[in-house]
Amino acid sequence: MAGSLSVDLVAGGSRPEPRPGPRPDGAGTDGTDTDGADTRPARRGRLIRWAALRLGGVLFVLWAVATVTFFALRLIPGDPAEAILGGPGSQASAEALAEARAEYGLDQPLFTQYVVYLGHLATGDLGTSYALRDSVASVILVNLGPTLLLALVSLVAALVLALGLAVWSTRGGRVAAAVGSLLEIVAAAVPHFWLAISLILLFSTTLGWLPPVSVPGPLGLVLPVLTLAVPLAGFLGQVMREALLDAMESPFVLSARARGEGDGGVFWRHALRHAAIPAIGLVGWAFGSLISGAVVVETIFARQGLGRSLFSAVQGRDVPLVIGVVLVVALAYMLVTTLTDLADRVVDPRLNRASR
Repeated sequence: MAGSLSVDLVAGGSRPEPRPGPRPDGAGTDGTDTDGADTRPARRGRLIRWAALRLGGVLFVLWAVATVTFFALRLIPGDPAEAILGGPGSQASAEALAEARAEYGLDQPLFTQYVVYLGHLATGDLGTSYALRDSVASVILVNLGPTLLLALVSLVAALVLALGLAVWSTRGGRVAAAVGSLLEIVAAAVPHFWLAISLILLFSTTLGWLPPVSVPGPLGLVLPVLTLAVPLAGFLGQVMREALLDAMESPFVLSARARGEGDGGVFWRHALRHAAIPAIGLVGWAFGSLISGAVVVETIFARQGLGRSLFSAVQGRDVPLVIGVVLVVALAYMLVTTLTDLADRVVDPRLNRASR
């Protein structure tokens, strides 16, 4: 033993630190099995921490959105009591305005109104719409479906257009690359209102192929979907094209070619999956962009939905309806970003290894 100790000291200069041995239950000291696999308690602990952080983030975002919206609406010139009684044109008497303020608590200090409203939100009560005389929850339920349908169809259309443009610009040669890059830049910079008016003039007024306003059925979706999808496709197309170009020069592509795989197989089996990762990561942002664009699109095409309801509510200072719509949109955005995070981990297993 003394001889081996002297050899260690001469060879290394110091005695090596002992390595921890395997635990009796078969798990390593880092929360993994001896073969490197996660133990069930470790996975459960990470899942609980991830869910707690997500839930805390959702609650914070909802509180921030409600707070900013509440005080921002109070800064708009005008009396909310007039909105309750039908707007400035209603010529309501001073007695009627005083009764409306007392009924809805508008005669209380602003901070008191804020605290009372947060208390109602905490119990799930979104209040009553001033203009529609109906519960905010009922109004949102009626208009939520058309907006979600418009956003989801536009998102799918944008992803398809972006993928097609990215594939064509990377595999079509120099001319296709130049033209595709120009189309992506122009599409990403086009405002929704200008594109909507141009599409109406082309396909409705000039060609007469599609209705100028949204009507029931698939035809009523075409122009609103194109208006939302084209600018988003321009941005996603740039992201996917750059990811494809990077993937084609990556080591795993060179390794696949060294194994004898052809250009088509390398592109469709390896590079395309790599290019889909940043696009999936942007789905949450894209959904928020589509919802914000729906305010303009639903108003121009006279389409029922949350965007059009929000626009009318802001004009009429309908505080409960504005806050209710904004909260639902924020909650939907948080849900989509959570699902996007899960999809990222499925498509790219490196994220799971990094989280360990």
